[in-house]
Amino acid sequence: MTDNKPIRIDKFLWSVRIFKTRSIASEACRKGRIIINDNPVKPSRSVFRGEIIIVKKPPVAFTYRIVEPIENRVSAKLVVNYIEDLTPAEEKAKGNIRHSGLTGFRERGTGRPTKKERRSIDRFIDDFNGR
Repeated sequence: MTDNKPIRIDKFLWSVRIFKTRSIASEACRKGRIIINDNPVKPSRSVFRGEIIIVKKPPVAFTYRIVEPIENRVSAKLVVNYIEDLTPAEEKAKGNIRHSGLTGFRERGTGRPTKKERRSIDRFIDDFNGR
């Protein structure tokens, strides 16, 4: 446990396994995808007990409450001791839809798509996802 030592937001997000690496967490902060108190934060911002963090991983916006700030990475089983997930079920469903993916069908024996076919497939998927 910490004794009111300031913990950087990028290090905290990495330590509770929201991001795979600290550099990815820092990049998310720089892009404005980490929000505390309705303000995008820099990677160097300190976090404190009880703060609400919104993490935008498009298309989902995850919401967490800090139970206890921690500096060192912990196992996945222990994460619940340091962070509380407040994300609504509707937001989590958005992530499930994205991961379900669009599966296409190609006739057997037609081979790989040509460059032209691949571009039209990409355009179709982008239109489908609303980009």
